[in-house]
Amino acid sequence: MAISQLEIKDAALYLIMAQAARLKEVNINLIKMLLSRDYYVLVVTANQPYDILKKNYEHNGIPMEKIFVVDTVTKYAMGHDHEPVPNCRFVSNPSDLTALGIAITEILRSNKDKKISLLFDSINAMLIYISSQNITRFIHFVTNKLRLMNFSGIFLAVEKGLDPDLLIQLTTFVDEVIDVDKLPENDSP
Repeated sequence: MAISQLEIKDAALYLIMAQAARLKEVNINLIKMLLSRDYYVLVVTANQPYDILKKNYEHNGIPMEKIFVVDTVTKYAMGHDHEPVPNCRFVSNPSDLTALGIAITEILRSNKDKKISLLFDSINAMLIYISSQNITRFIHFVTNKLRLMNFSGIFLAVEKGLDPDLLIQLTTFVDEVIDVDKLPENDSP
């Protein structure tokens, strides 16, 4: 079964794991699959800055008007504010979980009439900035928010980069864990 054939259900939560080298490809394939199913996608990125994501998405035929990005790395990496972008909220740094939680909440509330799926890319990138314990608390907060608002969510991770206790906790927060490296190779949506 390819990513495009995954059974992503409304208001369901998924932990999707892939090899580190495939994470960017998996992100793009998931976005394409979600858009093909009429989702409005909220991408929370701790992995790639908005400008790089935008370039990659556009290069792969993904329309940016159907995506909203919460970027946790651009301000931190640039050392100053990014010019305002209509479909992006820039958070000061990946470790500012309060600002990140507020941004996610506000975007979900302002789009509550849409069919939304949150794509969190990636849990491993967050580990660079904050502890496993704080990530666990934050992902628990986000998964509960998504459940209460009846939205779906996908959390990307590299399994070999997660400690076993964190992986166990994440598994309890989601409805299904999918290892894309065990799916057949045909991944075109």
